[in-house]
Amino acid sequence: MAKKVAYPVILKPDQEGYYVEIPDFDIATEGDTIAEAMEMARDAIGLMGIDMEDEKKSLPEPNSKAQNVEAGDTVTLVDVDFTEYRKRVDNKAVKKNCTIPYWMSVEADKAGINYSRVLQDAISNILGVARTTKG
Repeated sequence: MAKKVAYPVILKPDQEGYYVEIPDFDIATEGDTIAEAMEMARDAIGLMGIDMEDEKKSLPEPNSKAQNVEAGDTVTLVDVDFTEYRKRVDNKAVKKNCTIPYWMSVEADKAGINYSRVLQDAISNILGVARTTKG
């Protein structure tokens, strides 16, 4: 079940673009354009939310904190699907270094072996899980 929630954000124009307050999480971010500012807000909420989940903390309810709105500010909502955000963030590739015998490296290179794919397939097989990345 997806956990999609919409949180209020306050876009404050400044000399470099937009400063974005996210009151429910007590955080802020910024962007050069409105679209970039909203995407940065979505990213900040997503990261904070999955960190809170990992620490077994409850996510704040939307509109749980007072908003400090001034003239010229824009208040809008940013939706975040925490389930999809976690999948995207947790599925990023990480580099691991491994060592194999020289003769094996020569033969594998001749055969056009994709080392990352072989390692992912082998680890997935050992763990008994489906491989979800393309490599």
